[in-house]
Amino acid sequence: MKKIALAGAALALTAASASLTAPAASAAPAGHASSGHRIPFTAATVTAADDGSYHLVWKAPGVRSVTIRAAGHVVARGGATGDVTVKGLRAADRQWFDFVPERGGSLHLADRLIKLDGTTNFRDAGGYRTGDGHWVRMGEIYRSDALNNLTAADAAKLRRLGIRADYDLRTASERASAPDVVPSGVRYHVADVLAGSDMTTTMPTTPEAAVQMMVDGEKFMVSGATARTAYRSVLAGVADRHGYGVLYHCTAGKDRTGWSSAALLTALGVPRATVTADYLASNTYRASANAAALAQLPPAQAAVYKPLLDVRTEYLNSGFDEVADTYGTFGAYLKRGLGVDGRELRDLKRELLVG
Repeated sequence: MKKIALAGAALALTAASASLTAPAASAAPAGHASSGHRIPFTAATVTAADDGSYHLVWKAPGVRSVTIRAAGHVVARGGATGDVTVKGLRAADRQWFDFVPERGGSLHLADRLIKLDGTTNFRDAGGYRTGDGHWVRMGEIYRSDALNNLTAADAAKLRRLGIRADYDLRTASERASAPDVVPSGVRYHVADVLAGSDMTTTMPTTPEAAVQMMVDGEKFMVSGATARTAYRSVLAGVADRHGYGVLYHCTAGKDRTGWSSAALLTALGVPRATVTADYLASNTYRASANAAALAQLPPAQAAVYKPLLDVRTEYLNSGFDEVADTYGTFGAYLKRGLGVDGRELRDLKRELLVG
């Protein structure tokens, strides 16, 4: 009988009796945006294209003009709403853009995806607007899939991006079989979400059973003792103002990592719809890898396996339902479940929010 271990991200099939699954060339400076003024943008994104161009979209109601700069040079102008493509910029580790309104605070943004040879789902956890009009800084907190395939060039890039701490959410067996490539100068922390749990079970035989496995796994990430210890460790690291450049990851960067980001963004005041969109983005970033894995399986088996590779709204919702059922409110989950007190929450917001 094949078995699987809920590895959060890539539940990899194995043999019987085994577990399954502006050119800116450096990191952004600490002051990512004008934090002393209200930021008028209600939406703003940067998306890199394969041809080296960048698609910039923004909305800033009530603002007459917006200037876009890259590495100090004006690369685009527009009004209260904009949709432009910028081409011809010099290659960089990350291309940063300053969205500068004619009044109010500016935004410092880049494409969320960090392209590395050894990962498929390494991305910035910031760049989102909160319900009260603040923005989560970019270039501070990162989420990823496994780091065991990082190349020397990847490791050098992470050092240039300012990565200082690596929180590994995987199990002992995952860490042993695929140990992280930890760049020099980066502090490595084990934050095993599933340590000591009984999350290994027989392979589901129907797609419905596979979905239920993922739903149950998401609930464990909220109320399981080892999960709460792990996420407490991550949030404590993020709250440490000297620890910026924090990275947390699991195997595919979608389940354990997904809840880590969902908890952080919700604590910061990011709306549920935005949190869900960030969670579901793993389907986009992992599309090719997932398709390749499914193509190796017979159709009937692929149908059962697909829910294990997906992220779905119902999975994330089950985590939030567990918060409500067990703690009543998300604030109570932070306080009683993760031990995040009011001071630490204020520290998180003070350090990670602008505007």
